[in-house]
Amino acid sequence: MNDIAALRAGTPPAEIKQEDEGGTLPHSIEAEQQLLGAILTNNDIFDRVASIIGPEHFFDPVHAAIYETAAARITKNALASPVTLKSFLEDHEGLKELGGPAYLVRLAGHAVSSYAVRDYAQMIYDLAIRRQLISLGHDIADRAGRVEVQDGPKEQIVEAEQALYKLAEQGQAESGFQSFLKAVTDAVNVANAAYQRDGGLAGVSTGLTDLDRKLGGLHRSDLLILAGRPSMGKTSLATNIAFNIAKAYRKGTLPDGTEGTVNGGIVGFYSLEMSAEQLAARILSEASEVPSEQIRRGDMTEAEFRRFVEAAKALEACPLYIDDTPALPISQLAARARRLKRTYGLDALFVDYLQLIKGTGRNDNRVNEISEISQGLKAIAKELDIPVVALSQLSRQVESRDDKRPQLSDLRESGSIEQDADVVMFVFREEYYKEREKPGDHEMEKMATWQDEMERLHGKAEVIIGKQRHGPIGSVDLSFEGRFTRFGNLVKPWQQQPGNEGF
Repeated sequence: MNDIAALRAGTPPAEIKQEDEGGTLPHSIEAEQQLLGAILTNNDIFDRVASIIGPEHFFDPVHAAIYETAAARITKNALASPVTLKSFLEDHEGLKELGGPAYLVRLAGHAVSSYAVRDYAQMIYDLAIRRQLISLGHDIADRAGRVEVQDGPKEQIVEAEQALYKLAEQGQAESGFQSFLKAVTDAVNVANAAYQRDGGLAGVSTGLTDLDRKLGGLHRSDLLILAGRPSMGKTSLATNIAFNIAKAYRKGTLPDGTEGTVNGGIVGFYSLEMSAEQLAARILSEASEVPSEQIRRGDMTEAEFRRFVEAAKALEACPLYIDDTPALPISQLAARARRLKRTYGLDALFVDYLQLIKGTGRNDNRVNEISEISQGLKAIAKELDIPVVALSQLSRQVESRDDKRPQLSDLRESGSIEQDADVVMFVFREEYYKEREKPGDHEMEKMATWQDEMERLHGKAEVIIGKQRHGPIGSVDLSFEGRFTRFGNLVKPWQQQPGNEGF
């Protein structure tokens, strides 16, 4: 009599490993038997284990069939017992080999105590994951052994990493349909978290009060596009927001009792255009209030250099991770984001900028490639449950219009980007364009008007929200200090105090 036959006869060990062609497959027939017995004797137990295991986690296919049938009965508010299941399973070939419906009665007789059912369910789940790991290992070895031109080792590593990540995430979030009650409960919890948090935000704060008020913060699983023409400051704004989030990072106990991020967040920044050193210099310029061009030239006074070094020391523990690898494929970008989340955690991801990401190379058409990239970024946001902020270039048609304010149709390859994004924002600085309309010195009247306009626009920027799936569109006024490449909250006229002309 082999191990499984002995177990079914009622003398199972706690855990066994059955030999097969590929090696050992961990499983526990006893745990499966006793858990099924508990469910058949007390149907209320099913609700306590249904979120942990499903039929696919059982090693024995007969046990999987019994669990699936019992689950179908219980979810219909019908009784699942050896008697009621008999008519559904009496023709099952596997059950016949075990003695037919009498095996269901034996299961009920070996039921585990109700207090231990979650432990048994977790054990069955863990063993199923181990079997999937073994299977995945076989698949990786098998693919690596086949030398094919179109299936290079880099692609295999990315796909293996993706499969491992999906395996690691299993069981952490319920998938498929959920009841409206659960959806309503989740919505109330999000609203409660927003109510309890400083500023009343549902998402991660950008550090810019008026922008937060319009967006409600950066929401999980959202793809946000931040677009603008060159020199508008979109990289500066993205850097400012990323720095504000990382600077505010606090770890603590979440409402469900687990450890996690309670404020701010751990930030990943893909800088495909600038080097990590250049990006760090921008952040240090903002933090130390030393102009970025002076930092580049090393033209600093002793006081400025001291401020610069002190800012660097204060920020060295900031959870902001920069990847400046150029021309990253979207698959590699996703794999590295998964690795960062698994290793250090990840609460927000920034990409500068979308048009510099490479597709898989399967699309000859650039529009299709951009569509693939924008869909990939949205998939990363949903998979990792984080906001993804991607910067995007605008087409030159903006420059040919009298009103230079950008709109959705100005997005390059706009169809796919606009469709996949949850939020589309445009950075606009009218001062930049007005500066280039300076009249000649001999046109005194025009010069006076131009100077008045420049004074009105100086140090001001506008973020135009062209699309927001979950909120209003409109524009937000911000301050902009070009010397420090810094955006900030704009003081309103009625908030201005005498002698307080700062931010």
